[in-house]
Amino acid sequence: MRPPYGFNESLFQSECVACESRACVTSCEEEIILIRADGTPMLNFSKKGCTFCEACAKACMPNVLSLENQHTSESINARFIISTEGCVAHNGVICFACKEPCIDDAILFNGMFNPVIDMDLCTACGYCLGRCPTQAISYTATEIKSEEHL
Repeated sequence: MRPPYGFNESLFQSECVACESRACVTSCEEEIILIRADGTPMLNFSKKGCTFCEACAKACMPNVLSLENQHTSESINARFIISTEGCVAHNGVICFACKEPCIDDAILFNGMFNPVIDMDLCTACGYCLGRCPTQAISYTATEIKSEEHL
C-alpha cells in the first residue's frame, strides 16, 4: 500500500528506488512509512494510521508524492473490510475499538453491534486496523489511478 499523494505506480518504481534521502519516511510524524525491499515506500498500519498531514508530499523531492495530485490527496489506495467471523461486535460483544479512532466516521454500527465500513466515507487512513483487538479488519490494496484514467 502506497502513501497518499501519489498517482503513478511507475514513478514509485523509477524515482523512489533512486532516492537516497528517504524524506517521506523521516517526515512522517506517525512513523507509518517504511521502505520495502525493492526500495519503494509502503504504509504500515500496525500501530497508527495516516492523518493526511501532507508532510510526506512536501518532503518528496522527486515529486512522486505531490500535493498537486488533488484526486488522491485525501485517500490511500486500499479497501478495508471487517470480518464478521473475527469481529467480537459481530458476535455479541460490545466493542467500539475500530470506531473510536476512525477520523472519517466511516465505521457505522447497527445498534451496538454489526460494524460496517461506509466505503463512501472511508479514506483508508488505517487507524482502525491496529486498534482491532482480534485483527478482524483487513485490507486489500487497490490500483493507483493514473492521470490518464481521471
